[in-house]
Amino acid sequence: MSENFFNSANLEEWEAVSKLYPKALEMRASKITKPGGKTSLMELDKWFQEDLPEVISSRNPRYLTKEELTKLMKWKLSRGKFRPRLTEMVQTNDEELVQTVSTKAFQKVSKSLKGAIKELCVLKAVGPATASAILAAGAPEHAPFMADESMNAIPGMGPLKYTAGQYEDYAAEIKDCLKRLEDEGSEDWTPHKVELTLWTHYIIRQMKPELLKAITSKKRASTGEDQGKKRLKAS
Repeated sequence: MSENFFNSANLEEWEAVSKLYPKALEMRASKITKPGGKTSLMELDKWFQEDLPEVISSRNPRYLTKEELTKLMKWKLSRGKFRPRLTEMVQTNDEELVQTVSTKAFQKVSKSLKGAIKELCVLKAVGPATASAILAAGAPEHAPFMADESMNAIPGMGPLKYTAGQYEDYAAEIKDCLKRLEDEGSEDWTPHKVELTLWTHYIIRQMKPELLKAITSKKRASTGEDQGKKRLKAS
């Protein structure tokens, strides 16, 4: 598979890599040395990807609780860089403030991603990356999570700065990618799904790249690329 997956992969390849997310998560979890860490990440990720979005979407208006924010921070630090001080700091937020701020953010996100991020960043221990995780959980159709691996998978995105400005650039790249996939006929892709797929590609490329080569082989077989090369060599 091309190293420049973000720009060169077609919809078929994106779909194939997307399906590898569970494997990529297991690979990431296998690197956790803390006792119970692997199981914890798998459980937290299921909660973040499946349970939390359902809970938030059931509320009118949508909002996040302090307990959910604390658990979301544990998920983020388990899947990425672990910084225990952030877990302690995020618990000092006021319950009413968390709900008020998150309500405003979800109300703004469809019209202003920048404004939604700004609302959430008034909370302690919440920067653009954590704010993006909140939005990805409650509004995946508008916001991608600012994961290190996903950003590193986009050519020219580094060095990572974790600023609101860089998140805007990242979200714009994701939006452009989503448009390309829609032009190919995709119907169920969201900014969050694109970001998850980039994360998956990055992790697998680092830990088990042969899985990606298998996807390339299938693509060549389906398009007749290999047969075309053989004919060129024969001539």
